Order: sequence, then C-alpha cells, then structure tokens
Amino acid sequence: MADEKRIDGPTGTSFVGHEWDGIEELDTPMPRWWLLTLYATIIFAVVMVILYPAIPMLHGASRGTLGWSSHGELEKEMAADHDRRAPTMHALAASPIEGLPANTQLLRAAQEGGRSAFKVYCTQCHGSGAAGAKGYPNLNDDDWLWGGDVATIQQTITHGVRQPGDDKTRMSQMPAFGRDGILKPEEVQDVVSYVRFVSHQEAANASARRGATIFANNCAVCHGADAKGSRTVGAPNLTDGIWLYGGDRDTLTETVTNARYGIMPAWGSRLDPVTIKMLATYVHSLGGGEALPPKPAGARPVAVAQK
Repeated sequence: MADEKRIDGPTGTSFVGHEWDGIEELDTPMPRWWLLTLYATIIFAVVMVILYPAIPMLHGASRGTLGWSSHGELEKEMAADHDRRAPTMHALAASPIEGLPANTQLLRAAQEGGRSAFKVYCTQCHGSGAAGAKGYPNLNDDDWLWGGDVATIQQTITHGVRQPGDDKTRMSQMPAFGRDGILKPEEVQDVVSYVRFVSHQEAANASARRGATIFANNCAVCHGADAKGSRTVGAPNLTDGIWLYGGDRDTLTETVTNARYGIMPAWGSRLDPVTIKMLATYVHSLGGGEALPPKPAGARPVAVAQK
C-alpha cells in the first residue's frame, strides 16, 4: 500500500505499484477533453440505439422510435424513380414497337432502358458487350437464325428457343446424324468436308464432292440447296464463316454427329411487355438490326395488344 501512494518527484504523479525490469507505471489521469469526448460518444450511441434500428433480433432488428430503415429509404427512392419514369413507360406501352423509330425521344428511351435490362438479364449468356460466346449468339453482327428486324427480335425474346410450355417458342431440331445411325462415320466426314468447302475453309476435294450429294439428300431440306440456311426453321447459313459453336473439323464433326440443342428462356413469362420491347429495341440497335419486312399490298396496320 505504501508503494501505491509513492509519488514521482518530477511529475508529482503517484505510482501504480507495477514494476517490470526496473520500469514503474505512473497513475496519470486521462485528459479532461478525452473523457468528455468518451462520455459524448456514449450518450450519442445510446440516442442512436433509441432512435434508429440497432439491436439485432431473431427476425430483424429493433425498429427505433423514428421508424426509419434503409429498406424504407430504398422503397421511397424506387417509388420516386417509378413516378419519374411512368410517363415514358406508359408511352412505350401504348406504342407498337414498329412505330418507335418515328419518335426519336421515345426510341432513345427504349434503347437506354433496354441497355440496363440487358445488363441484368442477358449478359450471363451473351456477354456484357453482347458479343456472345460458344453456343451463345453474337448480337452485334448481322447473322440471325430467326430474323433481325425489331418485331422478330421481340418475338424471340418473348417466347425463347425450345422452351417447354410455350406454344410460340422458336423450335428447330437438327437430327443427330451420327449418333442415330443416319450417316456412317465416313459420311459424316464427307459432309464436314463439304461444309468446310462452302464456308471457304478447304479447297474442293473428293470428300467434299461426296459430301455435296449427302448434304443434298439429308441437309438441304433445312439449310437450303445453297447451304445458306433458312430463318423459317432457324437453320444457320453455313457459307458465311460465322459459327455458333465453331467451324473447325472436330467441332463440325461433333455437331453433325450429335446435333446441337441450344435454349433461350421465354422471357415473356418473366418480364413485362415494356421491358421486352426495350430489350428488343436495344438489341436491334447494336449494329446488326434489320429493317422490317414490307407489308403486303393492301394490308391494314394491326394494333399490338399489350398485356
């Protein structure tokens, strides 16, 4: 006890009584400004706990007397943004997609809205720049399986590709020529040689000449006698050098042998019609969009029903 009350001469501060290797500790009091700051922060923390959500509970947190929450703030901001966009969304809903080019401001709004929706729903497969990947089409070029006008793109997005339960889904089915025994392995190779010839990857040879006959008897019904494909059945053009899975011999052999059955969601059951309209407008604007086909003579405009 005597040691605890011993005073350090130079500072006038009492010793605590702890000593280690000749070093002793002084009982120096905290500065008043520091103590006041500490007390202020404690009071501030107590007030915040009372006013705002703070204490973790089993199914959330204490609500606080002000009733404020980050979720509530987000809902307010989203509601305000919804009100801000409402006139544009109503205008888009009332306008047939074919008529958007006549309204530059509305067209620009649709494209920007589609750009945002694309980042959320489409980049996982088509990539952030819409350049696609193996098995997922590049949406920047002018190579289309079903058609590249804005109305056709809207139809494809709405009903998807090979989607069960959607009667209007895009549907094509290439036979598995090798797996199902329709063609012998050597015939598959001849067809591959012919496809590589018409796509300017190989020079004419005996295998390609045999493949031309096999192609005419088995493949031309969908891909056409000139191998340029058919949008009616979603058969790709085999002469343009643009490949969804690849144009090398091994990949083409796999394609002819086992066929390909890529799918795309039917977004009509997941997204509202206006969002789909904006997506179609954005995809059409990427660089490969085509003009609408001419209407038959004497045809009357058909109103586009909105859900």
